[in-house]
Amino acid sequence: MKFLKILLGIIVVLAIIFVIGGLVLPKTYSVSRSTVINAPDSIIYKNIADFKEFYKWNPWAKMEPSAKITYSGTPEQPGHLYEWEGKETGQGSMKILTVKPNAQVDIELKFIKPFESLADTKFDIAPESAGQKVTWSMSGENNMVSKWMCVFVSMDKMIGKDFEDGLKSLKEKSEKGS
Repeated sequence: MKFLKILLGIIVVLAIIFVIGGLVLPKTYSVSRSTVINAPDSIIYKNIADFKEFYKWNPWAKMEPSAKITYSGTPEQPGHLYEWEGKETGQGSMKILTVKPNAQVDIELKFIKPFESLADTKFDIAPESAGQKVTWSMSGENNMVSKWMCVFVSMDKMIGKDFEDGLKSLKEKSEKGS
């Protein structure tokens, strides 16, 4: 009987720590990476805002090229949609919300599996020295589980390297003129 009381006490203390920790841990996250690309803004923009072109440099598509992909809507326009489902990349979608041609693409990123979440993803293109500075950013709200995950590994560490790899591939593709 004493063992059950101790076990129950431990469970209650852990539950309290989980809830209180969840209240004080960061409610939001933000990840951002930039690079300078020596190509016209119109080429860079098309490689981002046309999801068939985006797929060609997307770091997660390279991770699982066998994932099921569908596109709908008009490329480079609000409502353009890219959906995927794979064993490694899970299931989700990207939908263009707003565009400023050759300057910005604002995308709703929705993950369905392995866990649900919603993020705001932006690509900003701005003139800089001999090229265009491209900034890829993503922000969203942490749920209780992701708050605790960020204690051990931040979102920046989880996806920052993927952003860097993706921007490197976007740079290569755009500077080739394609």
